Amino acid sequence: MRRVLALGIVTLTAAASLAAQDPTPPIDRGVRVGITYTAGTRPRLVVLPGPGLDSVRTIVQRDIDFSDRFEVLPLSRGDAAGTTSSVNYQLYRTLGAAYGVEIRPAGTGVEIRLHDIGAGSVRQQAVVPLPAETDAGFRMAVHRAADEVVRWITGTPGIAATRLLVLVGKRAYRVDSDGGALAAVTSSGETVLSPTWSPDGRSIAYTRFLDGTGPIMIQPLAGGAPRPVKGTESQLNFTPAFSPDGRTLAFARTDQEGGTDIYAVNVADNCCLRRLTVGRFADNLSPTYAPDGRRIAFVSTRPGSPQIYAMSSDGTDQELLAPFDYGATGASNAPEWSPDGASVAFHRDIDRAQQIFILEVGSRRFKQLTSSGRNSDPTWAPDGRHLAFVSDRSGRGQVWVIDTESGRIRQIPLSGEARLPHWSRHVGGTTP
Repeated sequence: MRRVLALGIVTLTAAASLAAQDPTPPIDRGVRVGITYTAGTRPRLVVLPGPGLDSVRTIVQRDIDFSDRFEVLPLSRGDAAGTTSSVNYQLYRTLGAAYGVEIRPAGTGVEIRLHDIGAGSVRQQAVVPLPAETDAGFRMAVHRAADEVVRWITGTPGIAATRLLVLVGKRAYRVDSDGGALAAVTSSGETVLSPTWSPDGRSIAYTRFLDGTGPIMIQPLAGGAPRPVKGTESQLNFTPAFSPDGRTLAFARTDQEGGTDIYAVNVADNCCLRRLTVGRFADNLSPTYAPDGRRIAFVSTRPGSPQIYAMSSDGTDQELLAPFDYGATGASNAPEWSPDGASVAFHRDIDRAQQIFILEVGSRRFKQLTSSGRNSDPTWAPDGRHLAFVSDRSGRGQVWVIDTESGRIRQIPLSGEARLPHWSRHVGGTTP
């Protein structure tokens, strides 16, 4: 179960442009000629070799590849790009490339040029300031630059400037979407359950587990002590989920009536605890808000085995969301609403193994994404195209990322057993 542990319980906004995030000079949009990007295609792209900046090119090339929008062609360093006038467009046309990304030194940053290989011209360019390579913000600044290149071509940014929150052992860690810059975000002296990002990425919420009970804590990532959420001081409170505006936190709580129920609290004003479900001998847990904040999907055991339900954010209009067949499909858990609100991802037991599914909310149709190993706890990237999840296909629980359009899959290797990933929104220039 997503952010649910074995404790005796039934277990985009669209990203702003790079120019808006950093003090970068305005980007000259230019005139688009030559090849036009078409959704569903994977045009060939090359990151052009050049003098210096090898680490920047390596990160940008990997980020563009991980966007799954392009076929990235490897080039040898001997194929030097030089200046714009010396770019060998004919060579790259022969290789079938549609786009070339040129990165050159520019003062305290880099100049990035997007070449339209077919037209033989520069399509977009920008000067991007970068901190020193030893600076903690260097990699994220390069990630944002790579996302901007993807946006130049496709109209939407990539997912490089995002992070995953994941449990390893008793601690929560954050890691860049490419697997770099792993850092602990909770102390070694506490046992953490159910970590989740706030919408602005500046804090996380989690359960501090205390021998069967546990309050929900909010930890600012810029520093300072975590604070408890009012109304969660008693019993076990877990699976927190922020509303899209960050003002409300929904979560599950064990009760004295033989079940688990979903509550909501105003964390902006630290008040106003409300009970949204009445479970009585059933469990209701793992809430997830729709992107407009008006609906909540959640898990309930009221039909017997755990299944995916939905309700209004005030607890009314509760209904079964994901249809199932008794005996044919098993328990369903860990729902997460997609950034566009059209789908809910979750895992379901199939032939005694958990597999990742997507439910189209409008049609109530399913798409099964995995079939190898045990796979659980899906979480959406802000592009609504990629999902991260935990799988034991490599022999132990690790985080994997799947492109829901092509089925391409990659691992984010972590030391130790990984659990309960949660994907952030795009990381701005001043986010910790």
